[in-house]
Amino acid sequence: MKNIVFAVSLALVMGSYAYAKDEAPAPKKEATPQQQKMQGCNHDARSKGLKGEERKQFMKECLGHKPAAAKSEKRTAQQQKMKACNKEAGEKQLKGPDRRKFMSECLKASPQP
Repeated sequence: MKNIVFAVSLALVMGSYAYAKDEAPAPKKEATPQQQKMQGCNHDARSKGLKGEERKQFMKECLGHKPAAAKSEKRTAQQQKMKACNKEAGEKQLKGPDRRKFMSECLKASPQP
């Protein structure tokens, strides 16, 4: 009886091994933009021979870097107006109700860039 149980168990194990061996590997998924960025930063850090804190700082800067052109292109006209009015209010050092009044007038009056 033990021999039969052993033989059946052995056959099942060998059969599952053969099945797993014949299975095709899963196709690789394409890397996401963030993964591509990470790979690029890793490659750059490796090629520069960075280690420890230097590598950590480099990776932080590299992964956090966003092209300046992309930021400004994404701003809407309203956001650009708001930024310009905010800058002007800061230069005039306006606070509280005066700032709110100035911002309201500025946003209504200023032409879209």
